[in-house]
Amino acid sequence: MVPVIGILREDWADPEVALPGYETAGAAGADIRANLRPEDREAGVVLPPLGRAVLPTGLRVEIPPGYEMQIRPRSGLALKHGIGMPNSIGTIDSDYRGPVGVLLVNLGAEPFRVAHGERIAQIVVAPVVQARFETVAGLSDTARGTGGFGSTGRG
Repeated sequence: MVPVIGILREDWADPEVALPGYETAGAAGADIRANLRPEDREAGVVLPPLGRAVLPTGLRVEIPPGYEMQIRPRSGLALKHGIGMPNSIGTIDSDYRGPVGVLLVNLGAEPFRVAHGERIAQIVVAPVVQARFETVAGLSDTARGTGGFGSTGRG
């Protein structure tokens, strides 16, 4: 069964900005676009080097219980301009009903202008498993043991 994500546009949002969509038949992520507030649409939003901002999408969502929506960076923006997400992957829980924003950071050397309607991130809808957490007397042994960062090889 394909989960259905209910979408509600904010009152101020531009209805001409496309809803999230998959660009190819095999795409795992649906592109989501900046839907800038009316006062920012013409000029866009400029991210200076090392600058961060939450870019509005103009959307609120209803995610079915048992699913989450992951907000992920776009690899092309990262490679060409150094644009990423400081939280790597953002999670939108199924019980959240507020506005969807995309937190971007400019890790590049030049200012980057985000245009109204531009694809700024991708969303992946994924099932969620909630675990139960319990205190135990000990942990089982493994070949790796307590080896942490970099313990299995370079990096």
